[in-house]
Amino acid sequence: MKIAVCIKRVPEMDVRFKIAPSGTSVDETGLKWDMSDFDGYAVEAALQLTEKLGNGEVVVVTVGPDAAQETLRKALSMGVTRAVHLKVDAIPFDNFAIARALATELQGGGYDLILFGKMSIDSSNGAVGPITAELLNLPCVAAASKLEIANGKGTARRELEGAAELLEFPLPAVVSIDEGVARPRYPSLKGIMAAKKKPLEVKPAQLGDLRMTVSTMALPPDRPPGRILGEGVAAVPELVRLLQTEAKVL
Repeated sequence: MKIAVCIKRVPEMDVRFKIAPSGTSVDETGLKWDMSDFDGYAVEAALQLTEKLGNGEVVVVTVGPDAAQETLRKALSMGVTRAVHLKVDAIPFDNFAIARALATELQGGGYDLILFGKMSIDSSNGAVGPITAELLNLPCVAAASKLEIANGKGTARRELEGAAELLEFPLPAVVSIDEGVARPRYPSLKGIMAAKKKPLEVKPAQLGDLRMTVSTMALPPDRPPGRILGEGVAAVPELVRLLQTEAKVL
């Protein structure tokens, strides 16, 4: 089985972000970067599928600047066979442009399965996988929490609010992975050393014309400070009044 996994280099989320002087992007000064969480689940799912079958190839693909190669190397150290870097100076906000670059690379690659994370944790659009599937004219299952492949077809479970659905689809196909499928493994020292010798191909990303750009970016306003209304039962009437007149939630 030949599986492609499309991943993204994203900033770690446990920091307070600043807006860049341009007003259209995040200030990257001092940020730490890693593979998007859901993409890590997708990489692990691909590795487990090939390990279960006893053969196969897992290829990771990313669109990004030179620094994205560090993320590709991490995937290679986890056990991925090879990597493809579709190089751009900056990742565009346009999901269609990113999907077009990925589809151009994946078209004709002979992949049985193309995996994405459910969404990248920085933009949270969740659109690139389904758009890529449409460009490749392949069936797509979004946000799969369980995935099985057997006899030339796949079965995926999707979590819904208060329910779940089980989908069956033919291969080749595109699936975006939600948490629950697999926790990503930690790269071993042996894997890290082996990753240095694995193939990493660099190509210019075929983005085409951008249909969407960011015009303005701003942080949300700070929350107003809290107030202490009193203690115990005596504070309840005033609390109810404020919820009605100020918060307007009652």
